[in-house]
Amino acid sequence: MFYTDNKLQFPVRVERPDPLFARALQQAIGGVEGEIRVAMQYFFQAMGARGNPKFRSLLLNTAAEELGHIEMLATAVALNLEGAPLALAEEIGNDPVAGSVLGGLNLKNLLSAGLSAMPVDSDGVPFDMSHIYASGNIGADLTANIAAESTGRALAVRLYNLTGDPGMRDMLQYLIARDTMHQNQWLAAIEELGGTEAVFPIPNSHPQTEENAEFSYAYLGFQQDGSLPADGRWGGGQSVDGKGNFSTRVMAPLGVEPVLGPARPDSGAQAEQM
Repeated sequence: MFYTDNKLQFPVRVERPDPLFARALQQAIGGVEGEIRVAMQYFFQAMGARGNPKFRSLLLNTAAEELGHIEMLATAVALNLEGAPLALAEEIGNDPVAGSVLGGLNLKNLLSAGLSAMPVDSDGVPFDMSHIYASGNIGADLTANIAAESTGRALAVRLYNLTGDPGMRDMLQYLIARDTMHQNQWLAAIEELGGTEAVFPIPNSHPQTEENAEFSYAYLGFQQDGSLPADGRWGGGQSVDGKGNFSTRVMAPLGVEPVLGPARPDSGAQAEQM
């Protein structure tokens, strides 16, 4: 069950409406790095979170927070669109400033939403849920969440640098701070599961004795001249999961060139392929 008190999670104010910035803010709503993505990702991860119920609670609680972030950003978009021209010729004439304002406006916000926010990115492309990662594996999901919050924080920082509006900067610094917490929160959840040595490789339920151990911790080089790839922590020493030792080697083909059977007569192939 979800509840709302109709109040914003954090104050949203716009001192100087800016339709171009409204368009940029749409990326934080419906972009692949945006709040719809993380809200739905955490929600559906929670729906499949079997085992200790505290992880389901953590995911649902954070999903609810992200819904509040959508509310904040949608309000910010609407406030930044106040005063935007409602006609193609409105106040433009020989005024280059007015022309640039209209040029920066995402017309979808006007034509489809009446100067309001939409579940789209900064180019007006609807969010289609294809970037929701909910695997049913708590280790994989938590790892995906770290990446989601990292790209989200990068976006919020870029948006902060795009605006000089004090209200927008206050809101974005709040969202940046929450992304800081969420990155650490998912890392802490992995730690709660036993840390990298317990969680990785994911899924940890598959016995490693059954995998091809020769390649479990080998960094393979694919340079055309047969030289070793550039050295790094991943090429030597104990593996991060503590279950093996990294090595580096040049990869040679272990299989032969594949030979396929002839095409079926009814497959639409050329006669020479049958």
